[in-house]
Amino acid sequence: MYPAYGALAGLFAGLFGIGGGAWLVPVMVWDFSRRGFPPDQIMIMAVATSLATIIITSLSSVYAHHRHGAIRWRIVGLLAPGMLLGSVLGSLIADHLPAVWFKSFFALFLIIIALRMFSTGAEQDRGHWNPSRWLLFLSGALIGSISSLVGIGGGSLSVPLLNKCNYPLRNAVAISSACGFPIAIAGTASYIALGMQKHDLPPGSWGYIFAPAFIGIVITSVFFAPVGAKLAHILPVACLKKLFALMLLAVGCKMLWIAAYPSI
Repeated sequence: MYPAYGALAGLFAGLFGIGGGAWLVPVMVWDFSRRGFPPDQIMIMAVATSLATIIITSLSSVYAHHRHGAIRWRIVGLLAPGMLLGSVLGSLIADHLPAVWFKSFFALFLIIIALRMFSTGAEQDRGHWNPSRWLLFLSGALIGSISSLVGIGGGSLSVPLLNKCNYPLRNAVAISSACGFPIAIAGTASYIALGMQKHDLPPGSWGYIFAPAFIGIVITSVFFAPVGAKLAHILPVACLKKLFALMLLAVGCKMLWIAAYPSI
């Protein structure tokens, strides 16, 4: 099943310009629950495994954007230090967060992303914000910590920021893809180190990373992301994006309901 999850994650990423975490985390929560994983470890393992897959999938994306000259490496260099620190901080918070709070936070994040997908068009109005290096560091730290907490590469957070800094959407997406790599590296390393201290994790775990899921997902997601990007030029993406947002909204609401009323 994991290769199928990875294929869909790659397609969604290519079609809609968002990472697979929004799709992968809920699916893995369901899968890990079905496998009988410890209930208090399911959410953090799903987030950690999703984040680990971004290390591999982001490389092909960064390479493609770099070949087209779309990445502005100077801004990546200004954002990356804060993102590295924030990603480590996010994993530390996740390790100490009660499972119900963790699930509720992710569900709310999913709902916000879904509502944003409903309301935004293909190209957002560009702003003229010119933040200082310090503000960029703090912005990177905030993006990194939230991304590490919810298992994403940060595109849904960094693209709007870069748009406000007067970067065209094409460059904002490219820069965001480059920023996703340090977020994923720092967060994954932290989740592995933190998980190594746990003795009740299922066999096949690398810390909080569930290796069979990680391997199964990345072997297909890296190939299906370019397919999704090609389909974006053929299919009615605006309509599909709203349907995808509707699915995310339903999943987020369901996760929030389960977190609030687990016995119902």
